[in-house]
Amino acid sequence: MVTKTVTVTNAQGLHMRPAGILAAEMKKFPGCTITLKTPEKTAKATAVMQVMAAGIKCGTAVEITADGENEQAALDKAIELFDSGFGE
Repeated sequence: MVTKTVTVTNAQGLHMRPAGILAAEMKKFPGCTITLKTPEKTAKATAVMQVMAAGIKCGTAVEITADGENEQAALDKAIELFDSGFGE
């Protein structure tokens, strides 16, 4: 299991578009469970609706945890997406 905390930089937080991008990319790691944890909620990174329902806003610290096959690669990709602001 690997973990890293990142900060959401998107002005509108994790709305539909970035949530969809995150879920699509995390599904490329089928043997790995990736979760996002904020002080209020926990969501599976592969579930668009869970990510959106978590209501993760700009400036929120999110702990990303990856556990399983290719966990480091999955974590690195998630960090890359957060750091790039999901292309916004």
